[in-house]
Amino acid sequence: MSGFSVRKFYDELAGDYHLMFRDWDASMAYQADVLDGLIRTSLGAGPHTVLDCSCGIGTQAIGLARAGHQVVGSDLSPVAAARAAAEASVRGRRLPTAAADMRQLPFKDASFDVVLCADNSLPHLLSGQDVRAALLGMGRVLRDDGLLLITVRAYEESRRSRPTATSPQVSETRDGQVITFQLWHWHEDGERYDLEYFQLTPADGTWRVRVRRSTYWALTTRQVTEFVTEAGFTDITWHSPADGGYYQPVLTARRAPSARSRSADAPGPGR
Repeated sequence: MSGFSVRKFYDELAGDYHLMFRDWDASMAYQADVLDGLIRTSLGAGPHTVLDCSCGIGTQAIGLARAGHQVVGSDLSPVAAARAAAEASVRGRRLPTAAADMRQLPFKDASFDVVLCADNSLPHLLSGQDVRAALLGMGRVLRDDGLLLITVRAYEESRRSRPTATSPQVSETRDGQVITFQLWHWHEDGERYDLEYFQLTPADGTWRVRVRRSTYWALTTRQVTEFVTEAGFTDITWHSPADGGYYQPVLTARRAPSARSRSADAPGPGR
């Protein structure tokens, strides 16, 4: 990873990430319902062991734990990972978490039935070397024929039009009205961009403005498919929001048994 610090971005955002949602618990339930359906369709009723390797504050991990799965969360941000565990406990669920870079997952081989990388987390990796290291690591900790789930933005149109901003979103939350929007500053390569995330919340008759910055690689579905194939996954399928009901395109793939040796020979994570 390069550009703005991803860990700093999510450390700073961890305390109020929930303000992105009108109702965070309702969003947990909706996302878990879709992801749980994909897991059970692929692997059977379960419950299954799940690693959410970009768990953030637990939006997907807590929902999947509520659905009955045995979930472990990891995230580059120790602040976010700690909050995920605490929020799960408040909701009567146990969610072990670890602060970990997805390119160097601290888990044993074949530990999980499912590895989830959601919320457009993979595009924080800005080089092919980093993406390959992450995917090989995900394959290493998956059991043979285990399920990989990745959700990313639909970047095809963005790569063509290079938008410079998102429309403001106004949410009425239990913490009051929140306005959020993003500014995108495209790099010369036309594939990567620096993001400024603005969050406005009411404070003493005025607005408190927070700005966080990060960098993304606008990976197309074709590019993600190629990386996932190269990492030894098979049965790769894309589920569009229109078809699958999730808010981002979702890739599902299965870990081929022959991929284990590739993971063992993978290079260490680059920075």
